[in-house]
Amino acid sequence: MIAIIDYGAGNILSVQKALDHIGCGNVVTSDAAVISAADGVVLPGVGAFGDAMSHLRARGLEGAVKEFAAGGRPFLGICLGLQVLFDHSEESPEAKGLSLLPGRVKRFPSDRGLKIPQIGWNSIEYDRACPLFKGLPEHPYVYFVHSYYLEAADESIVSAVAEYGIRYHAAVAKDNVFATQFHPEKSGSVGLRILRNFAELVSGDCE
Repeated sequence: MIAIIDYGAGNILSVQKALDHIGCGNVVTSDAAVISAADGVVLPGVGAFGDAMSHLRARGLEGAVKEFAAGGRPFLGICLGLQVLFDHSEESPEAKGLSLLPGRVKRFPSDRGLKIPQIGWNSIEYDRACPLFKGLPEHPYVYFVHSYYLEAADESIVSAVAEYGIRYHAAVAKDNVFATQFHPEKSGSVGLRILRNFAELVSGDCE
């Protein structure tokens, strides 16, 4: 069973619908015990970095997320769920992230004629050794909605990059922890393949 963590951020139901569509057993939960017992976890979210961390802490979920990620079972962060895995964000300078991975989240530069936020389809270059991207075409297009981007401190964990005025880190993978800045659940057949790949890492709990 895949636990989708509900901490008051948006985009929970679209992730659940995508997993339902591909036949992956899942449950939406804010119960730390359910998260602890899950075979895999998805941490989705849209919104502000500081608010996300406040909600995680207010619901007593910070420890559950950290313990699960450290336990070796597959973990997937999506969009804001990627950003909070890192140390801090320019969006909320006073808020400390989960610090599961080293790095910071920065705002797209405003002096390059870019529309901020970046909303829409963009191609990625990905590490073919990353199991999350198994079976994808070269330079697949995926769906982004974000004003801030990841700058990982350790480039060895970067599993995909994209360009939007600048070249930035679009996905990471370290051991059992995976995360994407883009939204697999909104990325058509490419995104569904990514979610199937994640489900196969969990337990093969997918059609």
